Amino acid sequence: MLNAVVVSVIVMVVLSLLRVNVMLTILIAAGVAGLMEGLSLVDTTNMLISGMGGQANTALSYVLLGIFAVMIGYSGITGFLVKKLVSVLKGKRSILLLTIAGVACFSQNIVPVHIAFIPILIPPLLHLFDRMKVDRRGVATALTFGLKAPYILIPAGFGLIFHGIIAAEMKASGMEIAISSVTYSMLIPGLGMIVGLLVAVFISYRKDRELSFSEQGVINEIAVSEEIELSFTSRHMLTILAIISALVVQLISDSLVLGALTGIVLMFLFTIVPFKEGEKVVNDGITMMGMIAFVMLIASGYATILKETGAVENLVQSSIGVLGDNKIIIASMMLLVGLLITMGIGSSFGTIPIIAALFVPLCLAVGFSPLATAALIGTAGALGDAGSPASDSTLGPTAGLNADGKHHHIWDTCVPTFLHYNIPLFIFGLIAAMVL
Repeated sequence: MLNAVVVSVIVMVVLSLLRVNVMLTILIAAGVAGLMEGLSLVDTTNMLISGMGGQANTALSYVLLGIFAVMIGYSGITGFLVKKLVSVLKGKRSILLLTIAGVACFSQNIVPVHIAFIPILIPPLLHLFDRMKVDRRGVATALTFGLKAPYILIPAGFGLIFHGIIAAEMKASGMEIAISSVTYSMLIPGLGMIVGLLVAVFISYRKDRELSFSEQGVINEIAVSEEIELSFTSRHMLTILAIISALVVQLISDSLVLGALTGIVLMFLFTIVPFKEGEKVVNDGITMMGMIAFVMLIASGYATILKETGAVENLVQSSIGVLGDNKIIIASMMLLVGLLITMGIGSSFGTIPIIAALFVPLCLAVGFSPLATAALIGTAGALGDAGSPASDSTLGPTAGLNADGKHHHIWDTCVPTFLHYNIPLFIFGLIAAMVL
């Protein structure tokens, strides 16, 4: 199993756990993959750079969202939210975490903005988390649940896209299945996600976690206590108008870039943020989200190396060659392959087309039903999204929770989300393959 995917992902995971910067970690992992596939360092670098354009739109979106989030914080409107949460959820940490998970779920379907809400909602709450002694690892698991579970379970918004990709790729490989059937097949794996969230909220992170108060963060905290009086002004009304306009433009144009840019321009035109403060606000926004943008770009280049060199196909083919005809062993190996691929490229949506063409013939040969096949492909694709250093399901939560510099991407986001979601997903996905 000395496959380039396996070795490079192991290198990435080990270096990440040793607290090597995630951007350097992915660069090194990409170099290892290229060298193992017979490329020179120059060719590997060129292929990585050529593949970075695949996430250019996403990277620019994240940077602009960071700037917009800083502007919203500058307006002071988040103070009302923080004050309300202090009064309603004081001492109710479990309810707070479940509320955050619920809001994150809305971002995938009802208002499909994906991670756009995180830099707006989370940084103003960091002081509240510290006051309530909330373990930020619990917040990270709640956010990742909301970013991931809806596309697994619900055929709307991003979920409709995910289920549609599974159905289309299965059909292209010779196995017909309706999108409604894909949704049904993913119910059992989705239940595993729910179990993981409940374990995180009520068992793993229910205890106090002491953190020192930050004197100053990327976004200044406003109204962290019930004693501070706030008045709603026209400035706040215009901020809400800018937020709604950004959302409307994003939904109409299907472009996060245009939506965020609309919000930024309106914040300047409404003079909510003075033009003289523009440079500082932009710098703060880039500070918040710039690292995520670069990680997504490099991860796209890494994925290109794995796909273009045939490393992924070689991994699947070599795995199939030693499986025999035992359904449990075959299903387990398929899920492990999906985990490795998604951990490396950081995209469940991008993993499905890679594995479906290779998994469907195998499932047909050993007698898996279309429902079981869909469950295996969907779960194999979803495995690794939580816990991958290169996934926006982990990068997004880290961007919000580390706004004050007190949250580590690997140990406080990736490791907790990996343990709480990939383990139950694997178990429940295996059960689905056996019973459907």
